[in-house]
Amino acid sequence: MKTHITLAALALSGASFANLATFDDLSLAPGSYENTASFASDGFGFNNSYDPTFGSWAGFAYSSVQDGTTAGFGNQYAAKPGAAHTGANYGVAFQDSFTPVTPTITVPTDQSLTGLWITNTTYAYYSMHDGDAFAKKFGGATGNDPDWFKVTATGLIGSTITGTADFFLADFRDADNSNDYIVSDWRYFDLTGLGAATSVQFTLSSSDNGAFGMNTPAYFAIDDVSSVPEPASLAIIGFGLVGLARRRSRRA
Repeated sequence: MKTHITLAALALSGASFANLATFDDLSLAPGSYENTASFASDGFGFNNSYDPTFGSWAGFAYSSVQDGTTAGFGNQYAAKPGAAHTGANYGVAFQDSFTPVTPTITVPTDQSLTGLWITNTTYAYYSMHDGDAFAKKFGGATGNDPDWFKVTATGLIGSTITGTADFFLADFRDADNSNDYIVSDWRYFDLTGLGAATSVQFTLSSSDNGAFGMNTPAYFAIDDVSSVPEPASLAIIGFGLVGLARRRSRRA
């Protein structure tokens, strides 16, 4: 009996060759975080810059903090939903205008990033919801101010841009105020449009800016980062499996 394996069938079963960064392969005590070094999770790389003199950082940290209710900078490592999307851990990104580091994910070799789950941090959420000493309440006193807070993902191969994608973490631009929102749950950010990017940079922008740049806290949280094999890699795997199947059928 002959065994037939087609690339179409292989593509349908491609999940077995996919990568998924859940951050749960990283050791953390419950309710803690790590922000002092670059790290890897399930084949993905996450950059970090840490200054031990001031305890400041930029790039990515990872966290198991479960506090979706405490406002302010002291709760900067918490995701607003109060828990990871799945498991116990998740990633936290911070873009610091005074640190020349852009939060960046390095994609596993021969993989294409497909997407990730994203949400606001508790700190950023309540800053936009209520305003604070540095940032305004989104919508203003009347609720009519067309405020917004956005993440832009830029795919790169070296210095060549492969594509960009935007995700609004808050959007008050609609004329109907009932459509205004600040994200407080985990939502999927589709990144398939970035193609075969080997790295992805994340930048934040907001309608609320001042003399020193963006006033909105420049944070967001991510979880369950996923990728699939690039088509060429999938084809190589497929031809290899086809060859293996033929050898086995000859022996039968």
